[in-house]
Parts: sequence; structure tokens; C-alpha cells
Amino acid sequence: MAKILLMAASLRQDSCNKKLINLVAKLGIEQKIEIEQLDFADFIAPLYSGDIEEKNGLPEMVQTFIAKLKDADGLVIASPEYNFSTPGTLKNLLDWVSRARPMPWVKYPVMLCSASPALAGGSRGLLHTVATLQCACNAYIYPPMFSLGNAYEAFTSDGSLQDKELEKRLGKNILGFVDFVKKLR
Repeated sequence: MAKILLMAASLRQDSCNKKLINLVAKLGIEQKIEIEQLDFADFIAPLYSGDIEEKNGLPEMVQTFIAKLKDADGLVIASPEYNFSTPGTLKNLLDWVSRARPMPWVKYPVMLCSASPALAGGSRGLLHTVATLQCACNAYIYPPMFSLGNAYEAFTSDGSLQDKELEKRLGKNILGFVDFVKKLR
């Protein structure tokens, strides 16, 4: 069985991406997938600086995140889109992790998803996250990303999606990602 980490890359309490990652967790647990949900706030590092790295090494929260990556088989990130791009807080964590040797992102399976009140559902921001993780860090990005548009209206009071077909598609993405992870092992 694969162990999958889940993380919403948002600090806002009532974030659409936290709702989305909670739904991913629920759907994953229903499919008997081993899930560990992380709180992004636990991994907020100082802004990357080569001087800080040279003087102190990797910050403790970055080392903790790397240990979590090593203990799991894959990672699902639900990320907001800030100005058509990756949120600075997430980019900072990705950059810090990339400084570890051996680099933990190399050949590491990642599924990206996003939720946004905009029609594009955060998909433009995911493309920048792909550029960092896949192109620069050589992670394996699961090809079907999931973007949820009109996210303020998309969820029911119990955290499910109003659109059951879309929820079914998300469930299939999760199962496909787990299969992708197993094939890479």
C-alpha cells in the first residue's frame, strides 16, 4: 500500500484549498489509501537566503518536511493561485527543500490540484508550480491536474462537491495517482 501526504498550501483558515484537500483525504480514506494530512503552517520557513543556509543549514521545519517526504510515497498539494502563479509561501518551501542533498524532489511523485473562485480554478498557478517541481527539481508530476473553479459555490455544507460528476473525477484522479506512485516504486 502507498502512503500519500496531503497538504493545502494555504494559511487562510477557511481556504478553498483546505476544503479541497479535506475532500481529497475523505475520498482517499474511502478508497482505503493510507493518508497523512499536513498543516502547511508547520512548514513556513524564513525567506530563502544562501547566507542563512550557509550559516545555519536548512531550517528545522524544512528538515521536518523532508523527513515527511522520505516517509511517504507521494504528495498531493492543493495550491491557491496568486497573481496567476505559485504562492510565495509555497515557492519558498519548494526552494528550501531543493537545497537538501540528495534533493528530495528528484523522481518524487506529486499530484497538483487547486481551488479558486475564478473560472480557471487556479490552473494558471499550477503551471508555474509544475515548472519549479518538474523542470527545475525533476519531480514526477502526475499529468491530470485538478482545478476547481467557482470554488466559493462548489462545496456543500458537508465538504463534498455540489457537482457529483466532478467529485467522481477527483476520486478517479486520486486512484490514478496512487497507481502512478506504485508504478514508480
